[in-house]
Amino acid sequence: MTDTAHASAPAPDHLAATRAFYDAVAEDYADRFRDVFAAQPLERALLTGFAGLVEASGTGGEVADLGCGPGWVTAHLASCGLDVFGLDLSEAMLRVARREHPDLRFRQGSMLEPGVPDGTLAGVVSWYSSIHTPQDELPALLARFRRLLAPGGHLLLAFQAGEGALHLERPFGHPVALDFRRRRPDRMAEALEAAGFALVLRSERAADEERGESTPQAFLVARTPRLTRSADRRTAPSS
Repeated sequence: MTDTAHASAPAPDHLAATRAFYDAVAEDYADRFRDVFAAQPLERALLTGFAGLVEASGTGGEVADLGCGPGWVTAHLASCGLDVFGLDLSEAMLRVARREHPDLRFRQGSMLEPGVPDGTLAGVVSWYSSIHTPQDELPALLARFRRLLAPGGHLLLAFQAGEGALHLERPFGHPVALDFRRRRPDRMAEALEAAGFALVLRSERAADEERGESTPQAFLVARTPRLTRSADRRTAPSS
């Protein structure tokens, strides 16, 4: 989605603002960007590689696509053989996802409260969904991702690389506004390590100006620590 940058004006409740924004634009967003995702071979290859990492980890749990929007990423991960579900704040976005992917599972909720027990997920995907989280709340979000994952589980983050925020007003003519926060990949990698992750991959793609992008796109893959053999022995039931 392209628009004019204005001075950032964060809402007092960014979750409510995010939900209202995507409830308003869901149908227009799906129509406008469906072909964009279909024409992104590098992104699809990255998602396929992530699926391979999850399968190779042997954790055996579900994968959560947090902030799933219309469900395109959820569907691609499912096509790679993962046991995946999508979660989103916006019920309007979920209606699109359920209509276009009726065989997949979608639920409404917040990334901070996804309704999943800690330590049970094999993978977490945040595909351009952390970009609405204020900077001072980002450490709590990454720590939540860390707690959700089983030992050896993997996290994939996608976001616009840069600094500052793009404030979008009246997208597709709807009377809503929202901040889209850009972040530096090196600082995001440091934040992941501070949250207890080990970085697996850091990649950056140049902006595709023909498709309206104004900043590079960043992708980080990180992993939670695996249980050591000594830890396995300590947690094993006694005979």
